[in-house]
Amino acid sequence: MKSVTVAAALMLLAGLCHAQADEARAKKIIGGSCFLCHGAEGESASEVFPRLAGQNADYIAKQLENFKTGKRKSSAMAPMVADLKPDEMVALGQFFASRPPHKEAPKDTQLAAVGQYIYSQGNKFSGVPACASCHGPDGGGSNALPRLAGQHAAYLDSQLKQFNKRERNNDNAVMHTVVEKMTALEMAAVSEYLSGK
Repeated sequence: MKSVTVAAALMLLAGLCHAQADEARAKKIIGGSCFLCHGAEGESASEVFPRLAGQNADYIAKQLENFKTGKRKSSAMAPMVADLKPDEMVALGQFFASRPPHKEAPKDTQLAAVGQYIYSQGNKFSGVPACASCHGPDGGGSNALPRLAGQHAAYLDSQLKQFNKRERNNDNAVMHTVVEKMTALEMAAVSEYLSGK
């Protein structure tokens, strides 16, 4: 019985050491380039760049891999990920996922109220489904889907527009079907609502 306990303790210790090594490696990569746009903790102060703090780890790793292969187009990100290995992408995802997500009040509360309705109820008149049906009631997504809550409104709006124009096609094709029904006002409203979640 004692040997089982010792073995379990050693496995736990090995896992902890591995996690610390991954975090150290992630911090080194972030300090080399990521922090310039996304911040040292994923807090991105610029609305042009997404906040990565609190983002789902698997989603980050997938996006990095998609930038590397060209499946997701970005002239800014392509050179940043060119030398990343799969395990480094995973380490970066885990690092940013472990950071607390950003919270701030929406800048336009009336627009956010419209966005809240569309996010949670959809628009039955135009056929836009509730965003919450996939992204969850709190905007936290899942491992495969992004955390939307607390993201910059301008960034979210730009991504919805890219889905609408089919300029972004590395993710779920359902997004094309949903966003093509959304008006510019609905995109802005949902983005404003989520930025304050």
